[in-house]
This record gives sequence, structure tokens and C-alpha cells, in this order.
Amino acid sequence: MLVAVDHVQLAAPPGAEERLRAYYVGILGMSEIPKPPLLAARGGCWFQAGSVQLHLGVEEGFRPARKAHPGLRVRDIEGFAARIAAGGAPVTWDDALPGHLRFFSRDPVGNRLEFLQPR
Repeated sequence: MLVAVDHVQLAAPPGAEERLRAYYVGILGMSEIPKPPLLAARGGCWFQAGSVQLHLGVEEGFRPARKAHPGLRVRDIEGFAARIAAGGAPVTWDDALPGHLRFFSRDPVGNRLEFLQPR
């Protein structure tokens, strides 16, 4: 039986690791966690904040998904949106989900991310 989401994997083009670190660590405030040696040889990087893990894996011919995305619950969503915008990433507010404040953004390689907070 399913008990939890262990991680979400997103794709990235080869050589994007430094841009990903600048965004996920520098802007979102996540910590980079080490990949196991056999997986580290493939490139990419893994990040964690609390129990949330995002794995960014290298994909040849990468194209970001237009619709697919992880939904990440946050505190102080207005402050978080301001932090992301100050880091140069887009912030697009959306009021279509009843009972929630939420916005969408994109990481430096174009992956779509949803940030939400219950009202």
C-alpha cells in the first residue's frame, strides 16, 4: 500500500547543475543532498527541504513539460513569491483552486512548479 511520496523527479538538460543549484538552493532555500555514487555519475542533482525531495535528472534532448508539475505546499506564500520574483524567476498567481492561495513558476531550465498554501 502507498504510504507517502518519496520524491519527485524532474528532468534537466546536460550541464545545467550549477543553474539548478542557484535556483533550488539559492532561491528556494532547499539543501542539496548527495546522490549515490552510481547515480551521481549520470549527472543531475537532488534537493531537499524538510520531507520534500526533488531529484533533477539529466535527459538528453530535454524539453520541459508544459503542464506536468509538482505541487509544493509553502508557508508565507506572499513572502515566498516575492523571494522567487527577486531571484528573477516568474511568478504567476492563479485563483482557480478553491480554498488555496497558489502561484506557478519555472525553474531555470523551464520546469513548471506550483506553490500553494491553504487559506
